[in-house]
Amino acid sequence: MSSEKAQALVLRTADWSETSRIATLWTKEFGKVRVLAKGGRRLKSNFETALDLLTVCSIVFLRKSSGSLDLLTEARVVQRFPLLTTNLHALYAGYYIAELLADWTEDYDPHPRLFDDALETLADLGKSDVPTGPRLAKFELALLTELGYSPVFDHCAGCGLLELEPDKLAFSSAAGGMVCPACRPRQRACRSLSAAAWHALQALAGPGEGWRRDWDKKVRAEIRQLLNQHVTYLMGRRPRLLSYLGS
Repeated sequence: MSSEKAQALVLRTADWSETSRIATLWTKEFGKVRVLAKGGRRLKSNFETALDLLTVCSIVFLRKSSGSLDLLTEARVVQRFPLLTTNLHALYAGYYIAELLADWTEDYDPHPRLFDDALETLADLGKSDVPTGPRLAKFELALLTELGYSPVFDHCAGCGLLELEPDKLAFSSAAGGMVCPACRPRQRACRSLSAAAWHALQALAGPGEGWRRDWDKKVRAEIRQLLNQHVTYLMGRRPRLLSYLGS
């Protein structure tokens, strides 16, 4: 067994025995890892409170053979996100991020940029000047891009048509993006989209802080509904936390 060091975000924990816990961690260096923390349930353990959900910690673990849990030998707190506990919508958004990373990524498939994006988003959520819905949407689009599901917003995903009609916009999860009126009848999981929401999605998917714009409530609700449907379609199931998210 080889000893590895990493920076990790705690995504999920479960009791394993009277004294031990299993943790799912999202690491910058190795991607998702599943570890056994022996003694992790004791009040005075080597891990203290480092295995609290959505805690960033510095870890040392022993890699086991394929199919076995790795063994966590050390975990020390590096960062917490206290603002999440002051805003319920922000807290649910944080839990949703953890659910996406835990259920939609593969073991030992690192995405350093996505790791940084997750921590930056968690640090922003809960701030008085940060709109939770748009900030979360920015992360979701970054995750989709990083995992190879980047939605097509600038042309028809069906036929490649570049000139989309603003009054006849539609998005198809099956096609992976916008579809023109000619392609729409042939696509599944399709929904109409307003021009305002279309422009907002383009801004959120692009570089910079498009999420800081003062989007209309109807536009934010439309974006939330579209992303809920799209993520559900791609994952093959509805994420548990979707019902608790606001726009």
